[in-house]
Amino acid sequence: MKYPLPPLNPLRTFEAAARLCSLTSAAEELNVSQVAVSRQVRVLEDYLGVALFRRLHRGIELTREGKELYEGITQAFQDIGSAARKVSRRGRRDILSIQSYTTFSQRWLIPRLANFHDTNESIEVRLSSSLSPVDFDTQNIDASIRSGRGDWPDLHAEKLVDIELIPICSPALMESAKLTSPQDLSRIRLLHSMARPNDWASWLSSAGANIDADAGIRFDNSALAYEAASMNIGVAIAVKVFIERQLQNGSFIAPFETTCKTGEGYYLTWPRNMKPSEPLLKFLSWMRELLANTQ
Repeated sequence: MKYPLPPLNPLRTFEAAARLCSLTSAAEELNVSQVAVSRQVRVLEDYLGVALFRRLHRGIELTREGKELYEGITQAFQDIGSAARKVSRRGRRDILSIQSYTTFSQRWLIPRLANFHDTNESIEVRLSSSLSPVDFDTQNIDASIRSGRGDWPDLHAEKLVDIELIPICSPALMESAKLTSPQDLSRIRLLHSMARPNDWASWLSSAGANIDADAGIRFDNSALAYEAASMNIGVAIAVKVFIERQLQNGSFIAPFETTCKTGEGYYLTWPRNMKPSEPLLKFLSWMRELLANTQ
């Protein structure tokens, strides 16, 4: 047999008055008049057939029945509030977790993230870096940015940018080295990224230069190789889209016009069998619009 609940608005009013031990304070909390609070408490008392408060000269105090009712509903009101907070979207920040390569994050994604946040302030982007592929079954990641040909069988892959390689160096090294042809790189220190170990070999082959592609210094990632190039240490092989701004402002020089497309690109990926979260769909829509405006 189901037992009917007491009228909920009077019950809520009673809870506030009992908790605060004051009809006046309850009225202020509920943003109603003291008369309205007294009326609601009276409705509940009439419904239950008992007095819940003793009206004193300087306030109120709970009767035995009032104490029993208050103790019984306190946890219930807390549970209702907790359940409401779990499902409520008021004030909630959606979280979008993305894993990316360090260089892609530093050189391409981070400079554009402010634009995404300006139009999606309720989404908190959490960006992490790793060279290892995401295990979506065990990691709390919504999407990852990977390089390749986009042919991962278990992943949906949205192409972001093509990988086009070009050597870069500082203006000072360009002036001192007198680089006029790719073959001149035989006397210059080559800077490699261990994350992209085949880039120099690919570019040198496309440029027709007979040079040892393994010579030089290796760095953990491309960002470090670019930093070394800026310090006149040697010539780095760069993904062109990562250093376009530096080429435009002159902080990097491309000593040769020859570029090499590898047939690969950077992709935003997520599992084929997983429905994209709402924040990811918004991020994807923003990314598509951004790429359409930059092509």
